[in-house]
Amino acid sequence: MKRVIAIADRAASVSLKLLVALNVLFFLSFLAVLLFAAGRAHAEIPTCTGADMLSALQKGSPATYDKIEAEAAATLNGKGLLWKLEKSGEQPSYLFGTMHMTDPRVTTLPAYAQKAFDAAGTLIIETTDVLDKQKMMTAMLKEPDLMMFTDSTTLSSLLSPKEAAAMNAALDARGIPPATVAKMKPWMLSAMMALPACELARQSSGAPVLDVKLAESAKAAGKPVEGLETAESQLRAMASLPLAFHMKGLVDTLKLGDKVNDINETMIVLYQRGDTGMFWPLFRAAMPDEQEDPAGYAAFEETMITSRNKVMVDHAGPILAKGNAFMAVGALHLPGPEGLVEDFRKAGYTVTAVN
Repeated sequence: MKRVIAIADRAASVSLKLLVALNVLFFLSFLAVLLFAAGRAHAEIPTCTGADMLSALQKGSPATYDKIEAEAAATLNGKGLLWKLEKSGEQPSYLFGTMHMTDPRVTTLPAYAQKAFDAAGTLIIETTDVLDKQKMMTAMLKEPDLMMFTDSTTLSSLLSPKEAAAMNAALDARGIPPATVAKMKPWMLSAMMALPACELARQSSGAPVLDVKLAESAKAAGKPVEGLETAESQLRAMASLPLAFHMKGLVDTLKLGDKVNDINETMIVLYQRGDTGMFWPLFRAAMPDEQEDPAGYAAFEETMITSRNKVMVDHAGPILAKGNAFMAVGALHLPGPEGLVEDFRKAGYTVTAVN
């Protein structure tokens, strides 16, 4: 419980929400690795650390834990990673929630999901651009102002001296010269800081995140792999949010320091359980209400989750019409009244949890 309270004392809600929600943007982890970690590909991979906040809360404050569980239970479609999609005249397909990480607990599919994946004729992921490094570089160079300050602005110029010192210390701890990120937009740095050192090192060494592992397996089996978005569209969406929102997210992420390990560990535990509806209730319990930024996060949720969900459903339609597809996207896209499960129901599908 003390670790949960410590996180609440040190970080604002925007930071915690961004850390969790960054898992909805498939492209970000690859961008972070490509830009920041290329020189560390052969470095020794550090041991993963981090405590399960949920377990600490359950032991230290059972009443709060029960409240979180009740709120999670009330979340529409908040339980389950695999969902069967059925529509008249089409062969059934499956919707699966992923986590964009390399942790073996994540990349090993549950048996029921593995069975659906093996039987599928087509794999659908968020974007296939991440499977081609050249495409990734092209996307980044096509619109440099999405990722870089193209005027005289620098990250340090937008931070207080104390905040700039904290940023430089965090970069030094990861072996990244501060000068190399001086012109980068804050959301890019936040994306890298949101990855635990062990995760960043694994990705740098070539370990695939779950989505890529699925794509590689599908290609090896001769199955087509389709994408729902482009790297450019994901970049534009993230860059469209107010700079002040991104700067607050960066500052608060820096304040978290190594507590990011606890957050990621907790996310993995919840993911293993299929408790997608518990992410937000848990983290709200670990946040002081006076630090909420409802307007800022509402814009983030609308841009990065809700709007993209509708695009995914539209683009997936023609692929699903062919039948027998396995659609794998970030698990945080699934729950809620505006989540993919409900969006597919609105599109005429019968959607049923599989476990």
